[in-house]
Amino acid sequence: MKELAKDNSIVPVQGIAEFIQDVRLRKISGSLKLASRTLKLLMDLVSKESWNTAEQLLALIRNQGLFLAEAIPHDIVVANTIRRVMKIVREEYDSSRVVHFDDGQSILSLHKLVTQGADPERDDYSKPMPGLKNALVDHLSEVETELETTGDSISAQAAEHIHSAELIMTIGYSRAVEKFLRKAAETRPIEVVVVECAPDCRGQQLAANLGRAKIQTTLISDAAIFAIMSRINKIIIGTHSVLANGGLQAVCGTYSLALSAKHFSVPVIVLAPTYKLTPVHLCNYEQGDFNILGNTEAVLPFESLAARFTKAYNPLFDYVPPELVTLFITNNGTNAPSYIYRLIGELYHPDDNQL
Repeated sequence: MKELAKDNSIVPVQGIAEFIQDVRLRKISGSLKLASRTLKLLMDLVSKESWNTAEQLLALIRNQGLFLAEAIPHDIVVANTIRRVMKIVREEYDSSRVVHFDDGQSILSLHKLVTQGADPERDDYSKPMPGLKNALVDHLSEVETELETTGDSISAQAAEHIHSAELIMTIGYSRAVEKFLRKAAETRPIEVVVVECAPDCRGQQLAANLGRAKIQTTLISDAAIFAIMSRINKIIIGTHSVLANGGLQAVCGTYSLALSAKHFSVPVIVLAPTYKLTPVHLCNYEQGDFNILGNTEAVLPFESLAARFTKAYNPLFDYVPPELVTLFITNNGTNAPSYIYRLIGELYHPDDNQL
């Protein structure tokens, strides 16, 4: 907000204002749709806007990205997509610079790999590079294809992690989890316990979908998690985002689920596409900074007598520390929580962690 206050001349390019409005009206929902739409806007920015150097393009993306991130701060995948595109711009510029100055040799020598940190031109993006725009468009098209195949890449690993006749528990509704369980059920019999995740009770939708797929499914209330946990073989959940330390910003109720799993030594497996990995740390436990408050009408109707003198809060997310997570399954493979920092280092440039 401070940077926006300093520069009041930031005007969103065509499409960004409409995108923000659609997100706020819930016409666009779901992390994959948000990431894909953000990437499409940035591809238009690269291909249609006027810029001559990588430095100008980075400034353009940063300004528009800051506008987006400030307008919809809780949809972290939007900021993640912006950061990744900025990393791609830097990589393509460095690659073009190597080709241009090393007579077509695109592979750095061992000496240059060791000494490139001392290269004074390494972080200088002010020189125009021929062919940079075309290279960026091609690279971003590859990222777009990667986003489209993310769900298939994760579900393809189901057979490695779910074995025959296992009892699996999950919470709420996640498209990734549904696809993962459906894929596992194609080759082996499994039984699924779904926690309904009150008060929104989105777990009911997942239970109904799995039931239609001929998967034996049991729907339980949040209060029954601890009672049934001793029978569970594995917990497989989705997440809203994965923080830099390997912690989760997940649907409310996940923390109590993970604590119960730790008590009974049940492994917790998290399905996390790479676009949900974010270089953000949980700085404090204030709910206003981390959480979103939902509607409490399902718990305490507005017209009820108790609503006159009662304050009700419906937080949408829980913070789950990395110690309670056993394994992450991404579209690039499986990783322990302690390895998340390395994946984030490969996805984003340190200078872009703060937009």
